[in-house]
Amino acid sequence: MQNFTFKVATKIIFGKETENNVGTEVRRYTDKVLFVSGGGSIKASGLYDKVIKSLKESSIEVIELFGVKPNPRLSLVREGIKLCRENNINFVLSVGGGSAADTAKAIAVGVPYDGDVWDFYTGKAIPQEALPIGVVLTIPATGTEASTSSVITNEDGWYKKGVNSEFIRPAFSILNPELTYTLPPYQTACGAADIMAHIMERYFTNEKNVDLTDRLCEATLKTIINNAPIVLDKPDDYAARAEIMWAATIAHNDLLSTGRIGDWASHRIEHELSAIYDIAHGAGLSIIFPAWMKYVYKHDINRFVQFAVRVWDVDLSFGNLEVVAFEGIKRMTDFFKRIGLPVTLRDAGIDVERFEEMADKATASDTLTQGSFVKLNKQDIINIYKLAE
Repeated sequence: MQNFTFKVATKIIFGKETENNVGTEVRRYTDKVLFVSGGGSIKASGLYDKVIKSLKESSIEVIELFGVKPNPRLSLVREGIKLCRENNINFVLSVGGGSAADTAKAIAVGVPYDGDVWDFYTGKAIPQEALPIGVVLTIPATGTEASTSSVITNEDGWYKKGVNSEFIRPAFSILNPELTYTLPPYQTACGAADIMAHIMERYFTNEKNVDLTDRLCEATLKTIINNAPIVLDKPDDYAARAEIMWAATIAHNDLLSTGRIGDWASHRIEHELSAIYDIAHGAGLSIIFPAWMKYVYKHDINRFVQFAVRVWDVDLSFGNLEVVAFEGIKRMTDFFKRIGLPVTLRDAGIDVERFEEMADKATASDTLTQGSFVKLNKQDIINIYKLAE
């Protein structure tokens, strides 16, 4: 087990009607906020009115920035930075899903920086400070509500990149499972895949003697596996929605990373898909993860057998180790299919003509590798895209 320091500064406010507390929470920091959201769904659901009412009751001035899209865009981030500077705003409030929160984080880290915020996403600069951030979450998926990460797409070349910094971990996040009742089934399924991917990126590690976090990962995976079909069948099942919402946060708040080194190749390979084709991130991951597993499983077949047995209930007597490992991958793939997700590029209507371009972007023209479990070069990534066809 690796040495580690674990601190999660985000205050989680979880449960029914907790969105009504947003004004009180924001008032601890400021009397003026930038309100960041997609806009459409929160107005249709009535959440917008509730949040505005709570903010006004706490005498908070609101400047709005709507228009966040899935795979959030750098251009809107830059617009938000400009608004904050022009209006002397020192707090950013996200209301919506992970894209809104990632946009808010990018704005928060960009406001006090003299250069271009994209510098943080390319590694040209390292964050040294950021405005505080609050989140009212409507989609359990990315885990960004308690994480140190933000992922943004630059329309100039369609590069999708992330930054990680403690400075952008939210000050508070409000999680009411009731706000997820109206999510479309496909969006719910994409969220489930995203949560599972965050766990599996940590689970497939070369670190030994990490059985406690192995078990935590396995339990969180099984929570999603058990509850996603329930909410797809009964969208207003509060208990199942609550399990998924909390699992999403646990999956990416670094608890499951303690003492181990994660992989993260599948995420970076998928980023090229969603940057170019604008596919939902969770759907891209349901395509890439099975292909990645088939490509790397021999590196540590015992870990894939453990995954098959503990997570997917494959009997060890099912066959030899390779058969058991592949049965686990098959059951995961079948689960993604069952909840309505694509598992191949062709399922998603994606052409197979740009593998080299995507692999080139993922490896900076083959000058760096992706992944820690197995280090992947440009050709490896092309091979994984081919397996995903």
